[in-house]
Amino acid sequence: MNKCTERELSFRREAPKIHSNRWTLALAGAGVISFGALVQAEEAKSQVLTALSQTTLSGYVSTSGIWKPGTSNAGIPGRAFDAAASKHDGFNLDVVSLTVAKPLSEGEWSAGYTAQLWFGPDAVAFNTSAPNLAGAGGDLAVKQAYVELGVPIGNGLNFKIGHFNYIGGYEVPDSGDDLNYSRSYAWTLEPASHTGILASYKVSDELTLATGVANSYNNGVNWRAARLGGPVAESEKTYMGQFILTAPEGFGCLKGATLSGTVVTGLNNPSGSGGSALSAGHFTCYQIGGTVPTPLEGLVIGASYDYMDAAPLGFAPAPNKSAYANAATLYTSYRATEKLRLNARGEYTSATGGFWYAPGPSGGEELLGITGTIDYSLWANVVSRLECRWDHSLTGDRPFGGTAAAPGGDKNVVTVAANIIYKF
Repeated sequence: MNKCTERELSFRREAPKIHSNRWTLALAGAGVISFGALVQAEEAKSQVLTALSQTTLSGYVSTSGIWKPGTSNAGIPGRAFDAAASKHDGFNLDVVSLTVAKPLSEGEWSAGYTAQLWFGPDAVAFNTSAPNLAGAGGDLAVKQAYVELGVPIGNGLNFKIGHFNYIGGYEVPDSGDDLNYSRSYAWTLEPASHTGILASYKVSDELTLATGVANSYNNGVNWRAARLGGPVAESEKTYMGQFILTAPEGFGCLKGATLSGTVVTGLNNPSGSGGSALSAGHFTCYQIGGTVPTPLEGLVIGASYDYMDAAPLGFAPAPNKSAYANAATLYTSYRATEKLRLNARGEYTSATGGFWYAPGPSGGEELLGITGTIDYSLWANVVSRLECRWDHSLTGDRPFGGTAAAPGGDKNVVTVAANIIYKF
């Protein structure tokens, strides 16, 4: 049997395309379809292919093993993701994250989007599950989903419209991007995400500003603000603002140091705040933090302070009395080698009695936490780390230990966690 020549193979590959084009042209010539529609179809096809070529797919799978010495099975107050008793003394699938995104292009009027879905136990903690996806408490959540628009004003004004992460804070929801596996008290008391619109503007290399408006203070997708015992005016939204300062070249060894401040204030929604236990009241969170490089190569120091107030809350010690919580956190990170990083965190929080755990005899709450994390990159695309954390009550309260049915009994709690994350 004779082999096909290269020209014959090329013709066979192109023949269906040629036939299709001739058929389309024939229809256009007969007036069945217009040449304008044909041109528009080709342009639309080209635009779709261009958009797809700029789309990125990324994500990660996070797993852990957590050992909590002792026989108690109660949760740990003030902690997120690793707090639940169901995660202790065993192995866990934490979360599967999948993100489809198209970043803003260099064009003057550019547009993009981000859609991030979470699957697994950690998705439940965010209260972002839409009823038509997984229902309340479901393990499928829309973590972020927003349209991003660029406007050619000055250095470029960018907008996010949809559901986006809290704009402040030292730590982030995606575990692999944090210095430590466990989250701090500060991260737990901050709002997590909002549905609204956010505008950001880079004034210069040294200053970036952001401001936004959202439906509610807390993080449910499309949640509206609520107030127990009264209506909510249409203008009662959640408002936020932020500044970020970065030290320029002239600052010498402090070049690259950052200082940021964030304020978020507005009504929450009781659906994500324990119903009547945390009333549908007005919340305000103030956060300031920064990072400072040091003369020692590879060593960076960071600090953060958060203050949150609300009035009145169901657990407040007296009717109509404001509740509060604050947290001071110190971070250090040292890259010892190309593969080895050593991270440490020290933190302190005080709060109205009942904020972190059931009210104790002291009437207030003071907790101390110390965390050490060894991060060693042995495999490509894999975050592999070992962490030890100690939490301690500085009052006469004993919020740790006990059982799930009857918490309490210890002033201290220790956890050891191994965390393996594959990023793609």
